[in-house]
Amino acid sequence: MTMLEKLAYSDGETALTGLLARPAGRPRAAIVVYPTIMNSTRAVEDKAEALAAAGYLALIADFYGKTPSSFDESRVFASEIRGDVQDYRRRLRAAIRAAVSLEDARDLPLAAIGFCMGGGAVLELAREGAPLAAVVSFHGLLGTELPAEAGAIKARILVCHGDADPMVPRSQVMQFWEEMDAAGGKWHFHSYAGVKHGFSNPYPVQGNPAVAYDESADRQSWAAMHSLFDEVFGDLRQQA
Repeated sequence: MTMLEKLAYSDGETALTGLLARPAGRPRAAIVVYPTIMNSTRAVEDKAEALAAAGYLALIADFYGKTPSSFDESRVFASEIRGDVQDYRRRLRAAIRAAVSLEDARDLPLAAIGFCMGGGAVLELAREGAPLAAVVSFHGLLGTELPAEAGAIKARILVCHGDADPMVPRSQVMQFWEEMDAAGGKWHFHSYAGVKHGFSNPYPVQGNPAVAYDESADRQSWAAMHSLFDEVFGDLRQQA
């Protein structure tokens, strides 16, 4: 198993600590991994290690600079950083800067993936035109206070969504599609029938009826991510 290394970085005066998973050889690309509202968890760390095993340099971002002790506390922490969308995006960009500052990431293509809150985070980055080749959202929130402007999106976008996710109703899905079309984004949207929020986490918090692990959706969405990465990074290599 890959050992995760701590990586200190900051957003202004807020000290943050990322977790870095390195591949055995030269990385194919650098991937910033945005975690859930609970910040880094066992499930997210497993995904980062799986990326490293597949040849990617993976950095788990730190949302808060502190660890929530409960879901209720995580909601308080999240509200503190998401109160202003521009401030929130600045916090998200701090992890990108940390990733590209690494010697191992020099000249590598860059992408981002995220889970739950992190899934929404990578879409916020795509909306503002962050220098990412691709972003992948797993059961992420789709709404925003600052929709993408026409021509702003640079990244290829893959959204993997549980159709039975009560946190992201179909009305929000349709709004997202319309936003992406108006902005001219290049997007794929995979929706899994009967699947709830948090479908990629085999260790869900008990007692939350909105959340449930789904082995098939987890496997299929992860394979879709790899397929997109193979296509995007392959095209970038051919252009180099």
